[in-house]
Amino acid sequence: MKPISDVVAPLRARKLLDIRWYKQNWTLVSTIISGIALIWSWTGWWRAWLPVDPAWVAIVLSGFPILKLGFMGVFVFRDLKAGVLVSIALIAAVAIGEYFAAGEVAFIMMVGELLEVHTVRRARQAVTKLVSLVPQTARVRRNGAEEEIPVARVRPGDLVLVKPGERIPVDGRVTSGLSAVDQSAITGESMPVDKRPGDEAFIGTLNQLGVLEIEATRVGEDTTLARVVKLVAEAEKKKAPVQRLADKWANWLVPASLITAIIVYLWTKDIVRAVTILIVFCPCALVLATPTAIVAGIGRAAKNGILIKSGAALEAAGRVDAILFDKTGTLTYGRPRVVGLLALSGREEDVLLTAGVAEKFSEHPVARAILAEANQRGLTLPDPDGFEVLLGHGVSASRGGKKLLVGNARLFAGKGIEIPGVIQAWLTAAEDRGETALVVSEDEQVLGAIGVADALKDGAAETVKTLGRMGLPELAMATGDNTRTAAAVAEAVGITAVFAEQLPGQKSGSVKKLKDKGRRVAMVGDGINDAPALASADVGIAMGVTGTDVAVEAADIALISDDLAKVPQIFELGRHVLRVINQNIIASAVINVGAIILAAYGIIGPVAGALVHNAGSVAVVANSARLIRNRSVQTTR
Repeated sequence: MKPISDVVAPLRARKLLDIRWYKQNWTLVSTIISGIALIWSWTGWWRAWLPVDPAWVAIVLSGFPILKLGFMGVFVFRDLKAGVLVSIALIAAVAIGEYFAAGEVAFIMMVGELLEVHTVRRARQAVTKLVSLVPQTARVRRNGAEEEIPVARVRPGDLVLVKPGERIPVDGRVTSGLSAVDQSAITGESMPVDKRPGDEAFIGTLNQLGVLEIEATRVGEDTTLARVVKLVAEAEKKKAPVQRLADKWANWLVPASLITAIIVYLWTKDIVRAVTILIVFCPCALVLATPTAIVAGIGRAAKNGILIKSGAALEAAGRVDAILFDKTGTLTYGRPRVVGLLALSGREEDVLLTAGVAEKFSEHPVARAILAEANQRGLTLPDPDGFEVLLGHGVSASRGGKKLLVGNARLFAGKGIEIPGVIQAWLTAAEDRGETALVVSEDEQVLGAIGVADALKDGAAETVKTLGRMGLPELAMATGDNTRTAAAVAEAVGITAVFAEQLPGQKSGSVKKLKDKGRRVAMVGDGINDAPALASADVGIAMGVTGTDVAVEAADIALISDDLAKVPQIFELGRHVLRVINQNIIASAVINVGAIILAAYGIIGPVAGALVHNAGSVAVVANSARLIRNRSVQTTR
């Protein structure tokens, strides 16, 4: 014979004997019982079995939480909300003997609450699923030996080894190894991202191919994932202006319903009509109209790697009509790259090799760009025999008895080295494009030229084009760069308004200039110098939650990745949420007004009134839930 524990275990697994499950889901259980009691009451079969109407079961089980909410609203919070009006309607229905109607009101209210909870829970699943992605242990290399330890014991600076098929347990920087990593759960990117030394790695992402060694930079509550959870949790606590307006409406609807019910009673002398008015007047659908849409929108955004800190930010994003972009690190990569090569004769690689040898010991950003390009092309760079920095001009070096020069035109003019006309024309064109143009020579013989610039991010121009198609009337750019460089970048991406040579305080002033024109402004940036502008804009958007902490804290919305293509999604999602809210409000108003008229003329009674009224709540919740189901946000028109 099986022990009792073996018999109970499978039942508990199915939640039949698990008392804790019933405690946590009492609303669901009591609503089910209330529904069964109402069906029994409606059939009339109870009369031969019970002395009282089974509808009382629904009145007690589902009505008590509503009456408690109404009592707290009046006597504790001194605030008139939907619970107060529903309580009045429920008590009035009981007072005239409409027990089934009273039970039905309470039952359908609880069904609406369950639907709302279900919508919120689905919206939060994007975050809760992320938490489950974090590995419990990490393989760490310490003192030359590998050991597997709990993730909680990993410290910044530890070297973590991640094998193919394993999830990355920390935020960090790849120090060795090559692999493709699936970041879809964190950043929303659909395709795996190649990782090589120097690249960022995010906690919870899946290593697909090679072994990676990652230096931990953020652990525990400082990781990207922890910040995602924190930001979404904070967002759900903050109300949008539209939501606060709905609360105000609920406050004056209570006295309005009582006055209307009294007028109908005095006019018709029919107490049933008056009670029906109270039932259908409840603003449940109106109160649900905004919060369900806001929570669903925030959940939808989190699935796409967009963190929205508050409902107010999401609402404001839907009303934006001007966007101010930072340049460096936002529209561009924020680090110089070789964007042009010209060889006077021979191969481009020969020019790059000479420049790389000359710049090998330099710490200048331009030098790092040249060395990175040489490394990418597989060039081996020997050390120079001698090296000298020529401040403001370039570098001088020697190798194998040959003198190497890399620098601007002023350097060569000062040394009396003539620059060929072809090279000179190329330099002028490069500078007009906002590039840093360098001449390369060997033993005073010009070999060619190199153009270095902070390259545009992939998709920057397409993002600006998409925003234009969305009908945003003003797109501008602010940067600390000189006017010529700023104009070149703006022209390349399709932006016409440029604020150049901007200090951090001046960027904030640029936001004010747009606001003074009557614009609702969004600022998109990534650095410390963008923080004042992000804070002063109607909507501040920080590029990359793993980036500058100051920028992320100052912003209202943060992108987990630096994917510019997500920027249009923010504004389209905001517009979509506003449309859903307006649809909800209009639908709830139409249903309530129509039901009030029908009730006043006696066309519907308390039972039908309860059904009609609560149908509005169900419709509002279902409409908001569409925001969660949408797989992607459309940004073309």
